[in-house]
Amino acid sequence: METNLFDRTFRDSDGNVVIAQPPNLPLLVWLAATGLKLIPTSGNLHLGLDAIAFGSLFTWAWQELFQGVNYFRRALGFVVLLGAIASRLQWS
Repeated sequence: METNLFDRTFRDSDGNVVIAQPPNLPLLVWLAATGLKLIPTSGNLHLGLDAIAFGSLFTWAWQELFQGVNYFRRALGFVVLLGAIASRLQWS
């Protein structure tokens, strides 16, 4: 069977169109840590939650970039990875 650009971009190996998936562990950890950062905390606790949130989002994006089920999910991982790194840079 011949595949076209749409198939390679949006379909997985089973032929299903995959744009969104249930969140995996790194994404759930990022969501929890980001939510907990909204609660007023001391400096060290906030810094630790920030590190956990960044590390888990970085991990999720890295996994999507290299193990995503289709080109769309890999591109999404790339964009999120760039965004996560850019958010950590100090712009002067």
